[in-house]
Amino acid sequence: MLVKVFGAAVQGIEATLITIEVNSSKGIKFMLVGLPDASVKESHERIISALQVNNYKVPRQQVVINMSPADIRKEGTAYDLPLAIGILATSEQIKADKLGDYLIMGELSLDGTILPIKGVLPIAIKARELGFRGIILPKKNGREAAVVNNLEVYAVENICEVIDFFNEKVSLEPTIVDTRAEFEQSQQTFEFDFSDVKGQENVKRALEVAAAGGHNLIMVGPPGAGKSMMAKRIPSILPQFTLHEALETTKIHSVAGRMGAETSLMTQRPFRSPHHTISDVALVGGGAYPQPGEISLAHNGVLFLDELPEFSRNVLEVMRQPLEDRKINISRSKFSVEYPASFMLVSSMNPCPCGYYNHPDKECVCPNGAVQKYLNKISGPLLDRIDIHIEIIPVPFEKISDKRPGEASNSIRERVVKAREIQAVRFDKEDGVYSNAQMTPKLLAKYASPDSAGLELLKTAMDRFNLSARAYDRILKVSRTIADLDCSENILSKHLAEAINYRNLDRETWANKL
Repeated sequence: MLVKVFGAAVQGIEATLITIEVNSSKGIKFMLVGLPDASVKESHERIISALQVNNYKVPRQQVVINMSPADIRKEGTAYDLPLAIGILATSEQIKADKLGDYLIMGELSLDGTILPIKGVLPIAIKARELGFRGIILPKKNGREAAVVNNLEVYAVENICEVIDFFNEKVSLEPTIVDTRAEFEQSQQTFEFDFSDVKGQENVKRALEVAAAGGHNLIMVGPPGAGKSMMAKRIPSILPQFTLHEALETTKIHSVAGRMGAETSLMTQRPFRSPHHTISDVALVGGGAYPQPGEISLAHNGVLFLDELPEFSRNVLEVMRQPLEDRKINISRSKFSVEYPASFMLVSSMNPCPCGYYNHPDKECVCPNGAVQKYLNKISGPLLDRIDIHIEIIPVPFEKISDKRPGEASNSIRERVVKAREIQAVRFDKEDGVYSNAQMTPKLLAKYASPDSAGLELLKTAMDRFNLSARAYDRILKVSRTIADLDCSENILSKHLAEAINYRNLDRETWANKL
């Protein structure tokens, strides 16, 4: 008897339908074909145990299973459940008439309990696209899949529930999530707020400009100046997720297995802060079976690299291309996957190994040449890709002891949102461009051309600081954002002057200070 059961394989953040054909005939062999990996081949032992523990017969026949299409590698343990259902159906222990209506995925434990899997959201989206009536998944993945409308989502705990469902002995209750209500309810809560920050008005201004235009930023200052504290508060001033952004970001975290059992949809922009010992593969993604890295997990949010010079040189250099393209392509001999990586890079560093170079009160104890060597750990091309450079000095006691709260994140976010709305109108017809930081040279010439006085100011700055052509583009992008915050249609000299001031950590400028 031949039966077909349907599952899915996830490649990148998209799912592909997998047809599992199970045929039983005379003999005693068990054959699994269709490019399964080792964990899929091991499913045979888990299936036998799960069926025997629950008093179901293991067919004493030759069973041949083909996982189609055969040119896509099947990985992981998520195929246990559809394979088990196919084996039961071909031995006529399950009615096969409704199998074609559902996409089935889940890992089996030895007692038949169904364990959670990765990549549920793209699988559910693919099931709806292909017209399946519903999807059968592990209990802990139910809410994640239920954000997909017009699809019946059945979350089950044991294989017996699935068997009884297809044999029409029980009816399963679909998992229902009010996606929009949950999305709107959870957007307003932030753990950190800028009202807690005392002083540092120039730094808060730089962060506001960065958030308004989606610009990359680096903060340089001594230990205890507040670099990490302010970085953690950046998500509180970013524009709220759109539903499309939330779904896209949730898909990435679903593929990486980062969604909790009670989480249905990500409602706040991600803030990722990897340790400086991270490998290049963990940062940008990859591996033998590619998985998204930190830059993709930070998609539509913030990637914070604390103590930037302490990161491996290779780790920082592989980030250069994703910073420009806002995506990462991972190629293997037989396939390639693409992960989105449109994130706002926020980084921090000490000015020298001891941390007190240029400190107003403490003396730097680094030997001659140590400061320049420390700064040289960050390559010029990477530094050019960071739009805003800002120096931080410690807050004096008078401001630390001030009881009055600083400006709240809500009021800063209102100005950021207004600037983003201006950009949304400006780039309405530009495919893939949503903020000033994403402008191409052609768009810069169209929307960020300064007047004659501004050009003269810019020429003087370029000559004085020996800035690169990429730094020139960055200054224009940042000045366009500052003008948007001022609701100014034209870029004025004051906007350019502020943008130039945010390039004060360029290599030549630092060399002059040394």
